[in-house]
Amino acid sequence: MAGAVSPITRQVTKENQDFGTASVDFRLEDVEDCLIYDRHGVPVPFKKLYQDGKSVIIFVRNFLCYSCKEYVEDLSKIPREALEDADIRLVVIGQSAHRHIQPFCSLTGYPYELYVDPDRCIYQKLGMKREEKYTDSAHPSPHVKSGIFMGQLKSIWRAMSSPIFDFQGDMHQQGGAIIVGPGSQVHFSHFDMNRLDHMPIDWLLQHAGLQQTLDFSHKPKIIHV
Repeated sequence: MAGAVSPITRQVTKENQDFGTASVDFRLEDVEDCLIYDRHGVPVPFKKLYQDGKSVIIFVRNFLCYSCKEYVEDLSKIPREALEDADIRLVVIGQSAHRHIQPFCSLTGYPYELYVDPDRCIYQKLGMKREEKYTDSAHPSPHVKSGIFMGQLKSIWRAMSSPIFDFQGDMHQQGGAIIVGPGSQVHFSHFDMNRLDHMPIDWLLQHAGLQQTLDFSHKPKIIHV
C-alpha cells in the first residue's frame, strides 16, 4: 500500500486569504532531508523543524538585504509567550554561510531559531524565484521602513564594513514563507515576487493559529484578543 503524501499547497496572495488560484507544485517530502545549518555549522535535517508541531518558516533573500533585515527586526518583536500560547515554532532561514548567523541575530535582535541553506537546496526545490518581478499583486511590505535608494546604500555599507566581505547569499534569490507541520502537512505558502513582497507578519501568525493581533508600529503590544 502506498504511503500517504502531503497535499499540493497553493500560493496565497495578500488579497485572497483562501487557498488561491495559482498552485505551487511541491511536497514537503521533496525537501525533508535537505540539510540546514545552525550558527555553529551543525547540520540539521529540514524536517526537524516541523515534524512534531506547527512551524512558521520564513526564507529571507540574503543577510545584507535591507528589506530582509527590517522584516526580521519586526519578527524579533513577537512576544515569546504569544508563540508559546499558540504552540507555534518560528524559524528564519537564510542562504549564507553559517558564520553570518550570529552577527545577523545581533544586528536585528532576533531571538528565535535561525538556520542557513547555503546551497539553496530548499529554495530551489520549493520553487522560489531567483529574479525580482514587480506586479500589481506584489505589494510593498508593511515592515520595510527604508526606501530602495537608502536601503541599498545601507546594504552596500554593511557589506563593505563586514570583517569578511561577501554578499551573504545569492543577491538574486527571493524568499518566501510557509506554514507547515506537524508531519508533512502544508497549511500555507507564499513565495516573494521581489524584495518588498513579504507577507504581513500578523497575518501569517493568525493564519498559523495565533488568536492575538500584534502592533508592529513601535514596540510589540497586543491590541486585540
